[in-house]
Amino acid sequence: MHFDRQFDPARIPDFAASYPAAEDDKAFAASRRIRAGVCTRTELEDIFEWRTNGCGRSRLMLNTEDEIIEALFLAAGARTERAAVAVLCGLHGVDVPVASAIPTATDQQRYTVIDFRALRALGNRSTDRSINFYLVYLDACRRLAKAHHVSLRVLDRALWQWSKTQVI
Repeated sequence: MHFDRQFDPARIPDFAASYPAAEDDKAFAASRRIRAGVCTRTELEDIFEWRTNGCGRSRLMLNTEDEIIEALFLAAGARTERAAVAVLCGLHGVDVPVASAIPTATDQQRYTVIDFRALRALGNRSTDRSINFYLVYLDACRRLAKAHHVSLRVLDRALWQWSKTQVI
């Protein structure tokens, strides 16, 4: 698997700064509530909406409140990234891209979101969205963030924004 930046790393701060960060506010407010122990459907829906713009929302309704509470609680306390993402993928309507967004919102130093835009900015057009692929992607993003002295969140914003500016 390859992950090669498609733009000059000196532009990471510029791309990250032009990312519409206000769109993160509701999801990050939900993440603060999760960290405080409030793990309800509302928190899941706020983060789900952030990543999907509501696409597939009806599948979330198949989860009981107890299932959501338990999955969010277990993911928040998971010792490994695999465990956090796997337990979230057990919910209806939550696949790896959304599952990666939930711990990203709650722990931006440890996780990042996987989506087609970030992958495109890394020269990867894979459609693999397995947990194993996410873990390889996460490791690659951590290495890139460290190499360029930015946080995972800054890197993610830059990757997303660069891709958004490209003609498809």
